[in-house]
Amino acid sequence: MFLTEMHVQVRDMTRQFAQDVIRPAAEALDDEERFPAEIYDQMAELGLFGISVPEEMGGPGFDTVTYALVMEELSRGYASVADQCGLVELLSTLLVQHGTDAQRSRWLGPLLTARKRGAYCITEAEAGTDVSGIRSTAVKDGDGWVLNGGKIWIHNAPVADVGFVLARTDPEAGHRGMSIFIVDLHAEGVSRGPKEHKMGQRASQVGALNFDNVRLPAEALLGVEGRGFHMMMSVLDKGRVGIAALAVGIGQAGLEAAVDYAAQRKQFKKAIAEFQGVQWLLADIAKDVEAARLLVLNAAYKIDTGADATRYCSMAKCFAGDMAVARTADAVQVFGGSGYIRGFEVERLYRDAKITQIYEGTNQIQRMIIARELLAKGAAA
Repeated sequence: MFLTEMHVQVRDMTRQFAQDVIRPAAEALDDEERFPAEIYDQMAELGLFGISVPEEMGGPGFDTVTYALVMEELSRGYASVADQCGLVELLSTLLVQHGTDAQRSRWLGPLLTARKRGAYCITEAEAGTDVSGIRSTAVKDGDGWVLNGGKIWIHNAPVADVGFVLARTDPEAGHRGMSIFIVDLHAEGVSRGPKEHKMGQRASQVGALNFDNVRLPAEALLGVEGRGFHMMMSVLDKGRVGIAALAVGIGQAGLEAAVDYAAQRKQFKKAIAEFQGVQWLLADIAKDVEAARLLVLNAAYKIDTGADATRYCSMAKCFAGDMAVARTADAVQVFGGSGYIRGFEVERLYRDAKITQIYEGTNQIQRMIIARELLAKGAAA
C-alpha cells in the first residue's frame, strides 16, 4: 500500500527477531507462564519500545504504521511478547502527551530501555467495560495525595515497577472526577495479588494491585487533575490498532502453520493440501488475514494523518479479533487431532487469539462505537 523503505526495514528486522529469538522460546514461556525477561531486554536494545516516542525524547520517532507492523511481527513469534511492546507504547504515549519534563525524565527513559517495567491500571471488580464504575480514590493530603483501592487483571502486575493508575479525585464529578497517577509499585502500602492463570497469552502475566493509604507526592499526578478519563481514552485508538495488529500476527502464524502442515500431512496416499475441503480452509484463513491487515494499516494511517480515526480503529480491532479466533480454529481443523494436542503451535495460537475479542474494549463495544460513529457522522468513508 503505502509502506516506505523505513517501514519495510523495521518490519523485516522485527520479523527476523521474532523468527530467531521469540518463536523458539514461545512454547516454554507458555508452558511455564514465565515473564519473557531476556526477550524483553533484547526488545529494548533493538528499539522496539516506545515506537512513536520522538527522537528528542529518546525514542525511535516512528509512526503508528510502524507500530502496527512491529506488533504484527512480534505476535507472529508470540503474542505475549507483542503485549509488552503495546503496553510500553501506551504508557510512553501518555508521558509524551501529558507528562511534565520531570516525569518524562524520571520514567520515560527507564521504560524505553527496560530498566523499569510498567503497568496500565484501569480495571476493577466493578469497572471493566464501564470505566465510570471505578472506586479507587486519591484524596489530597497537604501537598500530595493518598491513594486507596484495588485493580484487577492488570497486565504486568506481578512484575511491574511503575503503574499508571486511574483513580477518583472528585466522587461527584463523574468522568470529570478521575485523574491518573504515576505510582511506584514498590512503595509502602502497595501490595500484589497472586498471578492469574490464563487460557492464553500465558507469559503476559496478569494480577491484582492493592493500594492501602499509599502516599503520593504532588508530582505523581499526570497532566491535569480531573482529566484522567479523557487522557486514558485519548490513547485507546492507538491501543486498538495495536491489539488488532497483534491479532493479525496470530492469524498469520496460524496460516503459515496450516499451509506447511497441509503440504506435508498425507492421507489416502496424497497430501491433504490436494483435497478441496482443506484448500478452502486455507483460502478462508488467507483472505481474512489479509483483509484484517489492510484494515489495521488503514486505521494506523488515519491516526498518522490526523484524520478522525475512531471508527476505523474499532473496525480493525473488531474484525481482526474475530478473524483471529475463527481462523485459528480453522488452522486447528487443518491439523485434525494433532491440532488439539499441547505442543502443537496452532493449539497455542487458538488459545492466544480469544483475548483479542475482549481486551482494549470488547468486540461488542467496538460494534457499538462503529454504529455510533455511523449514526452521528454518516456512512461515507
